[in-house]
Amino acid sequence: MSNVKVAVVFYSMGGTNYQMAKWAQEGAEATGAEVKLLKVEELAPQSAIDGNEAWKATVEATADVPVATSEDVEWADALIFSAPTRFGNVPSQMKQFLDMQGGIWAEGKTINKVVSAMTSAQNPHGGQEATLLSLYTTMMHWGAIIAAPGYTDPVLFGAGGNPYGTSVSVDQDGNMVEDVEAAVKHQAARTASVAEWVRNGNQ
Repeated sequence: MSNVKVAVVFYSMGGTNYQMAKWAQEGAEATGAEVKLLKVEELAPQSAIDGNEAWKATVEATADVPVATSEDVEWADALIFSAPTRFGNVPSQMKQFLDMQGGIWAEGKTINKVVSAMTSAQNPHGGQEATLLSLYTTMMHWGAIIAAPGYTDPVLFGAGGNPYGTSVSVDQDGNMVEDVEAAVKHQAARTASVAEWVRNGNQ
């Protein structure tokens, strides 16, 4: 699978989705895929970030992570998105990144990209599934192929059993409630495998 290219694109405020993205990177790399770990551009004012210690720490921890571009989308055979839920939808930072791909979408360069997504919220019913479905709606417009985890491995049940994508609850201290590492890595490996099937079918 050395020729499969995977872009893991995340937005993280408290560090949860950054950690999930790193696990996804490991899961995809374990299949032999070439992986880029990328963040979307931060849109919030610095004053808001400085007033939140966890947010500030995440910005500092991800300072060296490249910002995702349209060129990265074109490069990738598969894209794995990780972002927290905001009122049942993706954060504005992730939404802007998706909206900015109109140029390559119009040229047909998003067609047949294999995509999958992950998310987090402060409670199990805080919009996790709705967030993933909202993101996948955009992917349908892209002409992308959604590689949801479904129930393809028992590890998914240990992570809460979300068939749309791995999701995790985060407590008031910013700690993950469920153990989702194995589920994230399985989802990433599955996404890379589906991308390989699609690529080989197009050759």
